[in-house]
Amino acid sequence: MHDLGIVIVNWNTSALLRRCLESVLASEGVRCAVVVVDNASSDGSAAMVAAAFPQVQLIASPTNDGFSIANNQGLRQLGFGQPSRPDAPRYALLLNPDTELAPDALARMVAYMDADPGMGAAGPKLVLPDGSLDYACRRAFPTPAVSFYRIMGLSKLFPRSRVFGRYNMTYLDPNQETEVDSVVGAYMQVRREAIDQVGLLNESFFMYGEDLDWAFRIKQAGWTIRYNPAVTVLHVKRAASRQSKRAQQEFHRASLMFYRMHYRQQTPLWLHSLVMLGLLVKGGRRVWQEMRQPSHPFGTSA
Repeated sequence: MHDLGIVIVNWNTSALLRRCLESVLASEGVRCAVVVVDNASSDGSAAMVAAAFPQVQLIASPTNDGFSIANNQGLRQLGFGQPSRPDAPRYALLLNPDTELAPDALARMVAYMDADPGMGAAGPKLVLPDGSLDYACRRAFPTPAVSFYRIMGLSKLFPRSRVFGRYNMTYLDPNQETEVDSVVGAYMQVRREAIDQVGLLNESFFMYGEDLDWAFRIKQAGWTIRYNPAVTVLHVKRAASRQSKRAQQEFHRASLMFYRMHYRQQTPLWLHSLVMLGLLVKGGRRVWQEMRQPSHPFGTSA
C-alpha cells in the first residue's frame, strides 16, 4: 500500500509542473502514487507529463471544470471516496504544481501525521520565492467576525492582534507548531479515514474555499488539523490564477458560499448585513450574481 496518494491539478503551468514532479519523484523514504489532472491547458502540459513522466497517472480533461472537480477526479482515481477502496493510500495529498519539495519533505509529513492518530489533516510551512511566509498555510475559519475584520483591513492594520489577526494567525511565530482550523490546498495532507467520514471536496466551489470547507467538515467530524513548520515547502503562488480574470471573482464568490453554508443561520442581522456589504464591495458583479441565487446548502460531493 502506498503511503501517499498525490493529486496535482494543473492549468497552464508546464514549467513549474515539471519542477514539481521532479521534486516529488526524487522524494526519499515514502511510497507515493501520483496523479496529474490537467484542466485543458493550452501550453502543452499534458503532453509534457505523458512524455517526461510515464510513471505518473495523467488525466487530461478536455474542459476546465475547476479545482474541486479536478481534485476529486484524481482522488477517485487513487481509490479515495466514501468508503475508500482497500488499496487506497494511507493519506491523500493535494499539491499545487507551483510547489517544490525537499527530498525528505513527504516522508517527514507522513511521519508527523503517523505520530498522532487523531490528526485528520496537516500542512507544512509554505514559503514564497523571496523566503517570506505564505500566510495561507495556517488559517482560522472565516467566521462573520473574522471575515469582517479582513474585509475592513483591520487584519492588515493590526497583524499582531489575536483578535484582528486571526484569519492568517499573523500573531504567531511562523516557526510555532500549532493546531489550526485549516491548512491550504497548495499542500493539504488528509488521512484516509477522515475522507471516509466526510467525503471528497465540495464541487460547488470552482476554485478557492474548497480547502476551507473540507477542513471545516474534517474538524466537525472530530479530527484535529495541524501546521508543521519543521517541514518547509517552496510555493510560487498564484502561478495559474494570476493568468485568469475569473480567479479574484471566484475568491469572493467562494467566501460568500462558505459563509452561507456554515455561518448564515447563526449570524445576527446587523452583522450579516455588514458581511454582505463587504463581500459585495470586494466581489462586484460575480458576488451580486451569487447573492441573487437561493441560499441553498451546496450539497457535499462524495
